[in-house]
Amino acid sequence: MSAPTLQSGIDQAGSAVSLLWKPGSDPWMPEVVDPEYASWRAEQTAWHDGVALLNLSHHMADTVIEGPDATRLLSEVSANNYTSFELGRAKQFVPVTSRGLLIEDGILLREQENRYTLSGVSAAQNWVKYHGETGGHDVTFSTDPESRLRGGANPRIYRYQVQGPGARELAERAFGGPLPETKFFHSQLVSLQGRTVRAFRHGMAGQAGFEFVGPWADAEFVHEALLRAGEPLGLVRVGSMAYPTASLESGWIPTVVPAIYTDPDLAGYREWVGLYSFEGQKPLHGSFYSEDIEDYYVSPYELGYGKLLSFKHDFIGREALEKSREDIHRTKVTLVLDKDDVRATLGDGFVLSYARYRVEHKGDLLGMTYYAGSLDPVGTVLSLGIIDSARAEPGTQVELVWGEHPGAGTAPDADLGFPRIRATVQPAPFDQHARTQYRRDT
Repeated sequence: MSAPTLQSGIDQAGSAVSLLWKPGSDPWMPEVVDPEYASWRAEQTAWHDGVALLNLSHHMADTVIEGPDATRLLSEVSANNYTSFELGRAKQFVPVTSRGLLIEDGILLREQENRYTLSGVSAAQNWVKYHGETGGHDVTFSTDPESRLRGGANPRIYRYQVQGPGARELAERAFGGPLPETKFFHSQLVSLQGRTVRAFRHGMAGQAGFEFVGPWADAEFVHEALLRAGEPLGLVRVGSMAYPTASLESGWIPTVVPAIYTDPDLAGYREWVGLYSFEGQKPLHGSFYSEDIEDYYVSPYELGYGKLLSFKHDFIGREALEKSREDIHRTKVTLVLDKDDVRATLGDGFVLSYARYRVEHKGDLLGMTYYAGSLDPVGTVLSLGIIDSARAEPGTQVELVWGEHPGAGTAPDADLGFPRIRATVQPAPFDQHARTQYRRDT
């Protein structure tokens, strides 16, 4: 008996929304890593005011794409520019459907001339593998899934992030001197007491930072070296509760709904993707409910990815993206929730939610949130959402409808008595350095 596919799951459930709608789902947390090492509040403070160490080795999938046709394949299935993609550089990978809607993003690193590693949520990696396997490309794939799917095996690589104002000093202490000057989203191979380490300039909350990456055999050695170097600086390890909140200030929405569930031209793809995949199991819930899964799709332009797109090559979705760039009516924003309303509605124990909450203005629907989290250094909850561009001016007052729509059988706009939390629209990224420097540095 063949394994169930995404398409068979949709058919059995009756629709993509029926398959994915799961009210009350627990928020995703990185696996293996302890929930807290100090406290989630202290860990957030560390990457703002001190130095923090994050273990990112377990929660992402990594797919190596290698072979003479690797660059051609990637160019055909994504909107990125490959004409100036130096070795050691990374890009935010942007694959879209023929309708110009986002599959899912990821981080694509060019390690060698014909070797790339794509990291992150598996949906983007599935897209690349499908087209590589069905398109006659001379390319091979090697996927290392997230730890919950490894069956107890160790990861292929370790990935440790050091961030905060003290990140550069910690790196100098660990490596015995300054690391080579490296632009944001670029990397260098460096030596740590005889071990080769890739030092990748990266940060997640508008702070200075590095990711150190290398073979798992060196993981414990490198981790201990970073801990020793950071001890005099007051290094704080970050647990799985605090880590997901780091993206809120840098404006990155980590898991959109892949735009693959309805297009007739993608029927073969839905038969190729397994049911027990990110695409088949990632839950939808919250107060924003629609029976049409397409209401959850997003364009790269709505996420602020317009500057990442290149039309100097042919790729899936190019024509649709070119037509749509002047017709975008929604934009990504940060919503700063009213402190008093947060306290009254959520209490003091709220940390994180990935629910899709309705965003309203005087009762009119403006859009939805993608996730929300408590930021202790900010003093309230921030939420990233996509709303009507006409209401996206910073300072605009809106409301979040906080609750769990039950799903099918209840009208999407039914008055279910959910509390409203006042919020103020602010730019995304919320952090000024992330907003003004991240794209400039790439």
